[in-house]
Amino acid sequence: MPFRTTLASLALALTLGPLAAPALAGEAEPQIAREDAPAATPPAAFAFAKPVFDRTWATIGIGAAMVPSYAGSDDYIAFPLPLIVGRIGGVGISPNGPGFVLDLNSPAPSFAPRKGPRLAFGPAFRFRNDRNNRIRDEVVARAGRLDPALEIGANVAVSFSGVFKPFDALSVGVQARRDVLGAHDGLIVEPQVGYRALVGKGITLQAHASAEFVDDKFAGYYFSVNPDQALATGLPQFRADGGLNRVGSTAILAYDLDRNPLNGGWSLTGIGGVSRLIGDSARTPFTAARGDATQFILGTGVAYTF
Repeated sequence: MPFRTTLASLALALTLGPLAAPALAGEAEPQIAREDAPAATPPAAFAFAKPVFDRTWATIGIGAAMVPSYAGSDDYIAFPLPLIVGRIGGVGISPNGPGFVLDLNSPAPSFAPRKGPRLAFGPAFRFRNDRNNRIRDEVVARAGRLDPALEIGANVAVSFSGVFKPFDALSVGVQARRDVLGAHDGLIVEPQVGYRALVGKGITLQAHASAEFVDDKFAGYYFSVNPDQALATGLPQFRADGGLNRVGSTAILAYDLDRNPLNGGWSLTGIGGVSRLIGDSARTPFTAARGDATQFILGTGVAYTF
């Protein structure tokens, strides 16, 4: 679903909290630099903090968001988000919607602003259950349930620190995945751009924009209306082709409850965003006749870092 994929952004912000939340999947470590970097003094606002972020750290959390009941639906459902993120054994782990991304080039946290770009790369996993359950539209439900898909691929991103202000981050990346369970059997490519910065004491703002390109197998599985489905639903037959599937953006605010993001503890997160289906994902009768190509998300969550 367009916004179940956007839930990756919510998961990242929800779990990482005000200082550490990355702009893109695959950049899970907080900027508080590499182990071989020279020692640096913490920011003045956190001079007496004992940082919780070291070689090994984790955040667990729970959240919920209102999302479309299927890609193209104008009915919304509450979607739960059990979350975990961290760095273990030099490997970063970040949420990726209903899935996760590993960063095999995750540096240790540091107070020193990073110099030059940083490359993040590693495997990406995503579970997709679009139109598998909780289909609110009775007509679309008569088209039948789709099988869940497990998408496996790779994620790569380049981040730049100190672009507009100290300790901010601008990230550009791309993720490619293919279904391995034999559901849609297709390929998905997602370019992403994100920006993160502290905007107040204990408050982080993230802005995130992404696009999704899919192949004919993916488009045909989720957006075509075959003769049997047309007979069951009364919708016209439709053959969907791949291409640009959607574009979207989100804004995320995270707030550390004791206003000290370095010492871990509890944090709250809120997210709002909009996505637009493009091409055959918007023209399919599942969207054009029974739903809406413009999709929204609104969510919140709580997390604990240790």
